[in-house]
Amino acid sequence: MLVDALLNFAAFLYVASAVFLTIFVSSFGVLLVIYYFTKHKHPVRPDVNDDELLSITIQLPIYNESHVIDRLIDACVGLDYPREKLFIQVLDDSTDETTEVVQAKISEWESKGFKNITLVRRPNRKGYKAGALAYAMQYTQTDCVAVFDADFVPPIDFLRRTMPYFSRDQKLALIQTRWEHLNLDYNWLTRAQALNIDGHFAIEQVARSRGRLPMSMNGTGGIWRIQAINDAGGWSSSTLTEDLDLSYRALMKGWDFLYLVDVAVPGELPPQVQAYKMQQARWATGSTECLIKHAVPLMKSKRFSLPKKFMGLMHLSQYVVQPIILFMFLLTPILLVGDMFDKLPDLRIIGAFGIIPPLLIALAQLELHRNWRDALIYFPVQFVVGAAVVLSNSRAVFNAFHRPGVEREFKRTPKFRITRQGQKWAGSRYALKVDMITLGELGLAAYAFLGFVLALIKVPAISPYMLIYSIAFVLFAFWNIYQVRELNRQQAEAEAAVSAVATAAD
Repeated sequence: MLVDALLNFAAFLYVASAVFLTIFVSSFGVLLVIYYFTKHKHPVRPDVNDDELLSITIQLPIYNESHVIDRLIDACVGLDYPREKLFIQVLDDSTDETTEVVQAKISEWESKGFKNITLVRRPNRKGYKAGALAYAMQYTQTDCVAVFDADFVPPIDFLRRTMPYFSRDQKLALIQTRWEHLNLDYNWLTRAQALNIDGHFAIEQVARSRGRLPMSMNGTGGIWRIQAINDAGGWSSSTLTEDLDLSYRALMKGWDFLYLVDVAVPGELPPQVQAYKMQQARWATGSTECLIKHAVPLMKSKRFSLPKKFMGLMHLSQYVVQPIILFMFLLTPILLVGDMFDKLPDLRIIGAFGIIPPLLIALAQLELHRNWRDALIYFPVQFVVGAAVVLSNSRAVFNAFHRPGVEREFKRTPKFRITRQGQKWAGSRYALKVDMITLGELGLAAYAFLGFVLALIKVPAISPYMLIYSIAFVLFAFWNIYQVRELNRQQAEAEAAVSAVATAAD
């Protein structure tokens, strides 16, 4: 009797999880509908002369970015904008030679006549990126600030195409621009990431902005009106996604946001599996922290209607679905053993909603690229990566619920200045080692294969689902292990070369 009760409870949880996932995925269906009806309604840039343009500080928060920071500084100094209204702050928390690289680059540009560039260093790294941005505000006297991560390269006309909007709309707090990719073709991982990112920036953000739904800054490639930052309470390190946190505080203060899909800033995609996992885990923890922090204030807010509040909650819950997906996966073999699938309600209608995310990604490629069919070849890789990262992301979500409000370590995503195939990154000291959760991924691969065998015997229709997860986990884990072996080999070769030079010198 106890076993039957447990099996029935497990079946109930399985169905409840499926219903929640359907509700979540349906929010993307809403975004697709909004996009369809608004895709031709591009914002019209105001005609503003130079005297009317607001002043701006470009803030570059960095930590040990010796490979890429010189490129970013050059791009920012080269921006087309009135010189007297353009200021640059390099917010440097580095502990390696990055600081010397920055100092040399600043001296170079000062010698060429550009004086509005400063190095800002703090006594400590308290608050990480958010802390650096908050600290620098005391030295910022301009109307607006733009933020770029170290691996992004703003185009020369970036400010000309964005800043005029602030001059005409006094309630405009934020302009976010689209991410492009410096190393799209580097490997399968960068291709898979690009599919996800393009879906977000080509469809989701467009729909949220034009549908006046809750949206957020994406950490980089965004411009804030300083008055709005101050009104919302300033930068805070209470979550790992300081951009999402500030965005919701500003939204609920009544400020407006604008997304410009036609203004693109290229950045570097992590070419290393372990770096990608760490980046996703940070986003998962920070996003969930923001859900915990802002869900109740959002529901109480008078700014948004109930449907828009629902879309905001789904936006904040984007990583909470990861442990739910993992939970359903773990329950599947248990329900197979208990012969419970014949007793479940028909979930095929719910399963039909699963077409929405791939449709959104495909539509993004159609909108952004002429060779969109070539990009869709990487759909299987994108699915493998999306399925396999569920364990790492789920752990990150649970971390957010454990002691909420506690400041956590901000683990930066390593950048390697990889822009084309054939370039090596594994020799960089910024490259990461395999984490222990990779063993968990191998364990889940075995568990999924067991589920596959059970499904073949009991419910063959489920067997592809379990086989895909088995393949995804094992491929992702061994891909990670292979990359780290390559890292160790290249670092050993580099050490041997240095030793040989030293021996020759002796």
